[in-house]
Amino acid sequence: MAFKLPDLSYDYNALEPYIDARTMEIHHSKHHSAYTNNLNAAVSGIEMENLSIESLLKDVSKYPVAVRNNGGGFYNHNLFWKFMSPNGGGQPTGELLEAINKSFGSFEEFRKQFSTAAATRFGSGWAWLVKTGSGLLVTSTPNQDNPLMDLTEIKGTPILNIDVWEHAYYLKYQNRRPEYIEAFWNVINWDYVAERFHG
Repeated sequence: MAFKLPDLSYDYNALEPYIDARTMEIHHSKHHSAYTNNLNAAVSGIEMENLSIESLLKDVSKYPVAVRNNGGGFYNHNLFWKFMSPNGGGQPTGELLEAINKSFGSFEEFRKQFSTAAATRFGSGWAWLVKTGSGLLVTSTPNQDNPLMDLTEIKGTPILNIDVWEHAYYLKYQNRRPEYIEAFWNVINWDYVAERFHG
């Protein structure tokens, strides 16, 4: 297969009580697995099969909609698992914090904007912190779209995301999306965010 479901670097129960084990198990082994399998089916036998996922997404408007939906689902979740850690939470430090302060005025203002973007994304989708040529921006995308795609309004390098599809939180939080978003701040892996910021 061209694309492989990644293993998690922590157990399904490692993010409790913020993200429950059953949600993590279903989300990774069922939802992410399905996006991976469907993406492989979408690129099977086509010359784009040998492209990286980033290359596919940057020109996604040229490809069938199945590539957009499943390629986005594959890539977005690959990042999402790494943006969380059992040792996460708190605040970033160093150059990343300086960049956040420069772009948003303060970490608190960034947190407010990111949480609002996640809470107000209508239906299913994602909220993002994006590195652009002019600094850091917060945005959100519908469905499995992301800022790498050539058809999104705000383009750049994703350095943080949160999944606000209901399958990401419904078993524990039901319709209380803001409560799930608040919990997410306790598991953010700022080391990985910083790695992508510097990359």
